[in-house]
Amino acid sequence: MLSVIVIWIYMFLTTFLVGYGILAALTRVIPYRVRHMDSFLMCGLAAVTVYAQFFSLLGRVGMAANLLLCLAAVLAAWFDRHRLGRMLCGLCGDIREKRSGKRGKALVMLFLFLLFAYGTSRGIIHYDTGLYHAQSIRWIEEYGVVKGLGNLHCRLAYNSSSFALSALYSMAFLGGQSYHCAAGWLAYLLAVVCLELGGSISRRRLRASDFARVMCVYYLVNLFDEMISPASDYFMVLTAFYLVIRWLDLTEEDVGESMPYAMLCVLGVFLMTVKLSAALILFLTVCPAYRLLRDRRVKEIMLYLALGVVTVLPFLIRNVLISGWVVYPFTQIDLFDVPWKIPRGAADYDAREIQVWGRGYTDVTRYDMPVSGWLPGWFGTLEASDKLLVLLAVLSIGVLLLYFVGGGKLRRGDFRYLPVQITVAASFLFWLCTSPLMRYGCVWVYLTPAVVFGGIWDAVRRTWESGTEEKAAARRLAADRALTAAVVFLLLYKGIALCRETAVSYVNDYWLVQKDYDNYETVPYEIHGVTFYYSAEGDRVGYESFPSAPAKADLQFLGEDVGDGFRAADSRKE
Repeated sequence: MLSVIVIWIYMFLTTFLVGYGILAALTRVIPYRVRHMDSFLMCGLAAVTVYAQFFSLLGRVGMAANLLLCLAAVLAAWFDRHRLGRMLCGLCGDIREKRSGKRGKALVMLFLFLLFAYGTSRGIIHYDTGLYHAQSIRWIEEYGVVKGLGNLHCRLAYNSSSFALSALYSMAFLGGQSYHCAAGWLAYLLAVVCLELGGSISRRRLRASDFARVMCVYYLVNLFDEMISPASDYFMVLTAFYLVIRWLDLTEEDVGESMPYAMLCVLGVFLMTVKLSAALILFLTVCPAYRLLRDRRVKEIMLYLALGVVTVLPFLIRNVLISGWVVYPFTQIDLFDVPWKIPRGAADYDAREIQVWGRGYTDVTRYDMPVSGWLPGWFGTLEASDKLLVLLAVLSIGVLLLYFVGGGKLRRGDFRYLPVQITVAASFLFWLCTSPLMRYGCVWVYLTPAVVFGGIWDAVRRTWESGTEEKAAARRLAADRALTAAVVFLLLYKGIALCRETAVSYVNDYWLVQKDYDNYETVPYEIHGVTFYYSAEGDRVGYESFPSAPAKADLQFLGEDVGDGFRAADSRKE
């Protein structure tokens, strides 16, 4: 646990200072006051991840990458030291003077920090982490990017930017174990964002963003014993929750500036590099793009486009280098004829396997099965709570259509949540119709009913507020109390469940050093004089046996060394 705390402090300092430097520079060009401290942290987290990917193109992501990162953080603090100092002094003054209960909030944040550090120090290592997450991270630690790495094992071509972030903060270069704390840190940041739900509960006035926060808390409780694992799904879900919650906050605060929305859209581009299945989040770009085009703000348009390109560029370059495809395993975009390209047949098979696996099958020949054929069986395998949430998501889409298409008298303000509602609903439908494994897209299952019903509740409540009748006021008061009580009950229930599960699974260990990756028995073999490993049983290999894959690989070296890359032994195109 102590190791997690130390790394988290380092992550806080570097991501905060880098994020602060970026936003400080941008707000000098486009005047805007950043409203939330976590904006600096999330901006820095995305920027540092992009940086780690760029660095991996040059070599291993280790000590040199961290030294350069520290230098960038120090320079960011130095060049804007006066404004940064005033901001930090103001924050400390607020806490000392107990303004708006900030001291109490700081104590709760400290408690959550220790709680989530405890959870991140131990827990369940995700199955896929032993399968390929750990190996992907180690390749970045040892070599950076390796041409044709996906020929060793197709899953090593699943190029998530989160693996570069995990490698940057793994501290493997110190000679000890490779730590995996980044997912837990992101989960803690979301827990702090969800603390704002307390103000709405005390006022008995829930907003649409609070519905999203409730579902985020629900997810965090479920994730608590698994956030030790550097699974890309966790990074995607947590980032998506943050993006949607903060977008709803801006909407509810009637923020008219385009900058915060545009920066969240850049975060959406980053989200796509974490997990390509989240690409429909880019629907949100329509709103700020329309405003900027309408006002002919060419300078800002070019700036945001440049930020988006810089964010996605290293991800695309790494894709091509690792697999030979721009977006692996989808072969529809075929721009490069390189010797290390994964054969088209293998890539197509992998893409189909992902889809049928999400539908509950292992037989790839069922790829063309119609929705009516696999949907009932898939739904039957879900847990009861997941069945309920999926049904709520489907119901909410139907209600959304009825409400906005034939809902009668609607005021202009009733449409303010529509961009987010359409985006999460479209993402849910895309997930449902492609590869509906819960961990792939649970965020859309959770957010669709939360955002849809939260937006409708907000519209109904504002209708009651505009009325002068006592009956309308009484209905609003009764509804507020009932809804707040239901939310408090749900939060207490999940909190008690978390405490009970944590107490039952408590073991007096990992207080100093985080639990290491799970490792498995492997069998060595040689390719061109270099020792590789494959699983002795099953398909997981862990972290220690390196380089390894579930089965023996049939490949050739591109050069004399492993770092020069690989090509398939039979590289003929199918």
